[in-house]
Amino acid sequence: MKKILIILLLAFIMIQFFPIDKNNPVTNVGMDFIKIKNTPEPIAKLIRTSCYDCHSNETKYPAYSYIQPIGWLLKNHIDEGRVELNFSTFATYEPKSQAHKLEEAAENVEQKEMPLESYTILHSNAKLTDEQRKQLADYFRKIQKQIQQANAL
Repeated sequence: MKKILIILLLAFIMIQFFPIDKNNPVTNVGMDFIKIKNTPEPIAKLIRTSCYDCHSNETKYPAYSYIQPIGWLLKNHIDEGRVELNFSTFATYEPKSQAHKLEEAAENVEQKEMPLESYTILHSNAKLTDEQRKQLADYFRKIQKQIQQANAL
């Protein structure tokens, strides 16, 4: 039993030498959802607080991201979140894709699938009240409809 514990401790120490890359991609304000859609500040604050760490190029890596394998899991989650929806590059999406992503975002917020509970446990400021969820979902749908109307989708 003692040998196993020593091996596990050594393995844990060794994996600390393989940190994650915490460099965020360069952001272009002209492509950011909040900026291009002139999002009202109260809604923008909700989006920044509850969505941007995983769904933008403005991730703020917490102290625990320096501990492996937690950092690896966190980085993988962020990379997947950016692939699904990246608010920092929203302007690069085709209008049909923008509308679809906003519909999914509205549904995920309403159904309490986003922000993830695993995220809000450690980031209590990202928890959304039912009223905030409604405001956010309504805003996403409003912008979705504007995109659809402007592009005859």
